[in-house]
This record gives sequence, structure tokens and C-alpha cells, in this order.
Amino acid sequence: MADEDNQVEANRQLLVEAQGKGTKATLGAYLKLSGPGWHQGAITLGGGSLAGSLYIGIIGGYDMMWLQPLMMIFGVVMLSAIAYVTLSTGERPFQAINKHVNPVLGWGWAIATLMANLVWAMPQFSLGTAALKQNLGIINNEYVAAILLFVIAGVVVWFYESGGKGTKAFEILLKVMVGIIVLCFFLVVVTMTFSGAGLPWGRILWGFFPHPELLWQPASGLQELIANSSAGEYWKEEVVSAQRDRMVAAAATAVGINMTFLLPYSMLRKGWTKEFRGLARFDLATGLFIPFVLATSCVVIAAAAQFHGEPELGLIESHITRPADGSAAAKLMGKYEGNLSKMLEATKGEAFTSLANAGQVKMMAGLPEADRVLAATLIKRDAFALANSLEKLAGKGIAQYVFGVGVVGMAISTIIILMLINGFVICEIFGKPMKGTWYRIGCALPGITGALGALFLWKQAAFYLAVPTSRFGMVLLPVAYITFFFLMNNKTVLGDALPKGRSRVTWNVLMVMAIILACVGAAISFLNDKAMIPGFEVRVRDIGLGIFAAFFLAAITVHFVNKSKAPAVSSADDSAPTD
Repeated sequence: MADEDNQVEANRQLLVEAQGKGTKATLGAYLKLSGPGWHQGAITLGGGSLAGSLYIGIIGGYDMMWLQPLMMIFGVVMLSAIAYVTLSTGERPFQAINKHVNPVLGWGWAIATLMANLVWAMPQFSLGTAALKQNLGIINNEYVAAILLFVIAGVVVWFYESGGKGTKAFEILLKVMVGIIVLCFFLVVVTMTFSGAGLPWGRILWGFFPHPELLWQPASGLQELIANSSAGEYWKEEVVSAQRDRMVAAAATAVGINMTFLLPYSMLRKGWTKEFRGLARFDLATGLFIPFVLATSCVVIAAAAQFHGEPELGLIESHITRPADGSAAAKLMGKYEGNLSKMLEATKGEAFTSLANAGQVKMMAGLPEADRVLAATLIKRDAFALANSLEKLAGKGIAQYVFGVGVVGMAISTIIILMLINGFVICEIFGKPMKGTWYRIGCALPGITGALGALFLWKQAAFYLAVPTSRFGMVLLPVAYITFFFLMNNKTVLGDALPKGRSRVTWNVLMVMAIILACVGAAISFLNDKAMIPGFEVRVRDIGLGIFAAFFLAAITVHFVNKSKAPAVSSADDSAPTD
């Protein structure tokens, strides 16, 4: 313990001395001491970001290049605010929220984070296992693959828990993993740039400028197909709905509810104090924002180039040749024909649908090519489909290996951080120190639920687990943002560290913009959700809205109960220096 305290003090002195020497020395110290920002980068570059980036490229093409960077900018703003509050006060945020804001919000924050950790570990194990088998061909047994992922993640987390040199080794390993992920996807784009006709970099760069009209109109690459289809209004609604879903998914996977829990506790664990506030912002920029934007942009570019407005090969020719039942191609065929059947039912009524079902394949083959292309384009293809499509550019071995390494890196790094966060959550819930037995138990839980869930549960019960967890997390994200907004403006909490003047205005404007975007994302997440509880005539969104209403009512009730019990206090001086 004494060695850790000595190291923290040495780091503080290094930072103070560097700041006295100027910008160059300060940046050098920042690079040497960085860490928690890379934790954020490791968790956000997971299966959710990969899937989101893929479908953004498929549905929006290059028109949606701006989406994920913009969401991450405002995510970094809120994480920076969380860092500022935590480092200025030195308080553990869970306790600070319960004490100064509202215990319902504090407990909702912790429980939502716990749920996210336990559930989202499952698809990470599933993704990593599939990549080891399909892309890399290293392990053919999914049980062995899941155990391997668990052991690797557990060993790396053990380094972190051991403290001292172990923590340093953990952070180096994490930076290497994030670097490998970015490099793999960057190499994919480089290969595409110098293969065949190359990439339209003018259109790609233009796509980084915001296109909010995609909330109500289709991407430019699909507009001609929609105009030439037999059901333009139907396809327009389907495409725009999918684009909105992708925007929400981008917001949810850029900064998740569990990331807001991870950052303050990883900084407190390193012993950071108010002197480290500038380092925290630098760390988020270099460890989170830059790797995230590079990796996800590369995936969007690759997916847009290969899939946007391009039908899956063989699907629109289904009346000529059909794949064998049970094959991967047959599953894609089922999704394609499902899209067309849905269109026929929506636009022609029950009688026409019955006629179509009598000779479905022939009927579908007789539809305009634009309809068939749209139905084949809107299929949700995964990372393995993209790797397969790149074989003609880079060769089978290279495409599968490079993409596979990137995907496995995403899965492992995210599993590691989910375990790390859960250790913090369990310690806070039970009021224990952020190390030792309770911490290790908390870390192990996502590894256990993730491995077992991926093997026995995820494929069969993903709907029952993923939908409520993602909805709960998406709604609680703006709640977490609003909570830290109040803490950032609370004189009692921050004291002399309360921002003042132009600094306070800037913080508040940026935080309000981030809160508005998070609220819009949460609203679209619910209102655009058409899913029904299987076996019941009940919409998922209705249950979600009911739960949120109960949560909101509980928070309001506790607020007024606490306010009625609070003793009267004299007004404090509102002056404060600017950081």
C-alpha cells in the first residue's frame, strides 16, 4: 500500500513539474501517465460498435460517416464533466449522487450498469468464439474457445487488481489491444483504397459533415432504388426507420451507461486528484475518441463500399437457383424473402399475400428489380460477411486473418473492461473497498455469465435479455448525464472548484447539448421500437415506458421527502475559480 501511495505522489509531482515547464513537457507527462481513457476505448470498441458500424455503412453508406464521431464528441464532453466532478471532490460518485442528488438515481445508475455488464458480456463471448472458429480457424470447439477467452480476460484483470507494476502491465496490454484493433481495420481500408477502382475519398470526407435530414429521408445511395420500386412509400419508411435505429444504436454504443461508471472509479483507483483534471481530458481524447473514430470509420467505409445499395449475391436470382436448406446462404435467403413478403403484405393486402404465398418464389422473381435489390440490401449482414466480401480484394487468407484478429481483439478487450467495471459496481453496492475478495467476485461475474450465456443462452434468449437491457441502459444514460449536470453545478459538492464565468457557460452549453442528444436517442429508441413480447400482444416499449414512469415517480417522491427533512442552511458564497 505504501508503495502505491509513493507512486501516486511521484506521479502528482511529475505532473506539477511538467506543467511548470510548458506544453511540451506537459504532453510528455500526459502520455506517460495516461490510462483510464484507454479503458474507455477498450470497452467502446466492442461487438456493439462493430455491429453498429457495419449496419451504418449498409443502410446509410458514406452519408453517415459523421454520426459516430458526433455522438462520441458529446460523450467525451459528459465523461470529461464526470472526471472533473470526481477529481475535484475525491468522492466516490455513487455515494455523492445518493447524498447530494437522489438515491433513486444513484441506485438506478448502479443497477443499470450491473445489468449491462452481465448481459453484454454474452455477445462479446459469442463474437470472440465465432471469430476464433470462422475467421482465424484456431479453435473449432466453442467450449474451448469460451474457456480460453475467460482465462485470458481473467489473467489480464488479475494484473490490474494486483496493483503497482501489475496495473502498469494491464494498461500497456490494453493500449496494445486497442492499437491492434485500430490497425487491423485501418489496413482493411488501405487495402481497399489501392485495390480495383479504389475508394471515393471525396464522398467519404463529405460524409463527415452532419446530415440530420437522414432522420426523415433515405440516404442518397438508396433514393434511386426507392424511386424505381413498386412501393416507394413503403421502402422509404422502412429505410428511414432503419436509419433512425442506427442513429440510436450509435448513441448507445458510443458511450454506454457502464462507461459512465467506469471512468470515475478507474481514476480514483489510480489515486488521481484535482491536479490530474487536464490529464483526464487528454486521456479521453487520445485513448477513447481517436481510436473509436478511426476504427468505426474504417468499418463504416468498408461496409458502405461492399454493401450499400448492393444486394447480397445470389439472392435476387433466387428463382434460378436456391441454396441448400440449413446453409448460411439459405438463412440469408429467408431474410430476403421475409423482407419481400413483408412489403407485399403491407402494400397489397391479405388477398394478394395469399396469392403470393401460393407461388412465392415466382411472384417475388416477378417484382421490379429495385424491390428485390432493396430487400437484399437491407439484410443485416455481420462481420464475417464483410470479411468474406473482402476476400476478392485482399485474398482469402489475409482478409479473414486481419479481420479476425480485429474482431477477437474487440471481444477480449470489452470482456476485460466489463469485468473491471463490475468489480467496481459490486464494491459500491456492498460498500466494500475497490480491491480484494469482493472486487474479484464482482470481476468474475460477467466472465461467468458471458461464457455460459454465449454457450447456452444467448442465441435462444437474446431478445429477452438484450432488448430490456439496452432499453433500460439507453433511458438511464440521459438520467446519468442529467445527474452529473446537477453535480457539475452544485456549489455544495464542488466548493471552490465550481466553474465560473465563461468556463461555466461553456461546460453547461456542451452538457445541455449532450443531454438533449441522449434524450432524443432514448425517445427514438422507445418510439421507433415495434417489437412485441413473444406470445403476448404487448409492446416492449409500453412495458419499458411503464418501468421508466415508475422510476421517475420514485425519484420525484424521494426528492421531495428528502427536501422536507433537510434543515435550513444559509446561502453560501457563489464565487468560484475557473479551471
